[in-house]
Amino acid sequence: MKGSLIIVAFFILGVIAGRMEWLTIDKFGFDISFTALAMLMLCVGIGVGSDLGALRNLKTLDRRLLLLPLVTICGTLLGCLILAVIIPWRTIPETLAIGSGFGYYSLSSIFITQYKGPEPGTVALLANIAREIITLLGAPILLKLAGPLAPISSGGATSMDTTLPIISSVSGKEFVILSIYHGFTVDFSVPFLVTFFCSI
Repeated sequence: MKGSLIIVAFFILGVIAGRMEWLTIDKFGFDISFTALAMLMLCVGIGVGSDLGALRNLKTLDRRLLLLPLVTICGTLLGCLILAVIIPWRTIPETLAIGSGFGYYSLSSIFITQYKGPEPGTVALLANIAREIITLLGAPILLKLAGPLAPISSGGATSMDTTLPIISSVSGKEFVILSIYHGFTVDFSVPFLVTFFCSI
């Protein structure tokens, strides 16, 4: 819980810094967010590379875990389908398109805005940001409720980048390679599924 509160504190600090324009590209000449993410990925890579047991543990994982991205995709779409029935002011294809972002808010919101307009695009942006934040803050709770795969699945497309550090610390370094594979596979499905549901 302490780790989640620290993340929230840094998020709030980031919002303040953004509003006050303390860390802009104009001031530094490069993208601070991308640089921070790259450094974060470097630290995760160093952690995995220095722990030879993590790579050995991947070989002992059940091969059925390779189906985790499919489970994440199907589970998310099923949840969106149920939600579409509960909230009738959104069409089923539109709700499925929003859910098909799987946390990849930048790409999915752009696609949905192009196909459906700015209002559903904004909903997609907020919904997918919420997924990422829920994973960052709720990973310890998800671990206790459903095991080490839950934070990976919750992270969706972000399990290979922004939520990877928290997944690594909560689920364990032995799940890092699986998390990257999961994020890459789910990420790859986003443009196809979003455009498919938008075109219905």
